[in-house]
Amino acid sequence: MFTGIVTDIGEVLALEERAQGLRRLTIGCGYDRASIALGASIACAGACLTVVATGSRNGRATFAVDAAAETLAVTTAGRWKTGTRINLERPLKVGDELGGHVVAGHVDGIAEVLAREDLPDMARITLRAPAALARFIATKGSVAVDGVALTVNTVGEDTFSVLIIPHTLAVTTLAATRPGDALNLEVDLMARYAARLIEQRGG
Repeated sequence: MFTGIVTDIGEVLALEERAQGLRRLTIGCGYDRASIALGASIACAGACLTVVATGSRNGRATFAVDAAAETLAVTTAGRWKTGTRINLERPLKVGDELGGHVVAGHVDGIAEVLAREDLPDMARITLRAPAALARFIATKGSVAVDGVALTVNTVGEDTFSVLIIPHTLAVTTLAATRPGDALNLEVDLMARYAARLIEQRGG
């Protein structure tokens, strides 16, 4: 479980195709290598992936994860290349402050950036959500975009906008976002479960 509060920006250092559609990704990070346990979960651009190896390169800690075919298909991981920068978050521990909102690290789909408006000290980003996910997004509701917990500002039929404050621009990859970019999208867990309950009751 995560909160959508990014704690580091990692860099894809290597990609290796493996058996049965797996792709091993080696990611450089600023975490202490000793603190990264094999089998641990790390949210990579919002996708929860399992650490399968650790190491170091040029004085920087690295960890490797295996992305399965499904992950490569439904998240932006399938588009990552050497040098791609990604938001990282370690899992929530009991007693930690829940500074964002509850994020599962299970990406629901890919959103397309339609527009970016740079305002004084912040940016407004407008995105198009996959049609199947648009109904879960509401004004003042929560979404996770590339692993960043955000509050929805406005909503259209299949579009929504978010305001990115200066701190978030400084510590996440969203500062580099431009129209045409693809970003991982996780909708609010409560909205998804509420919709399911209504469906089961015939609403």
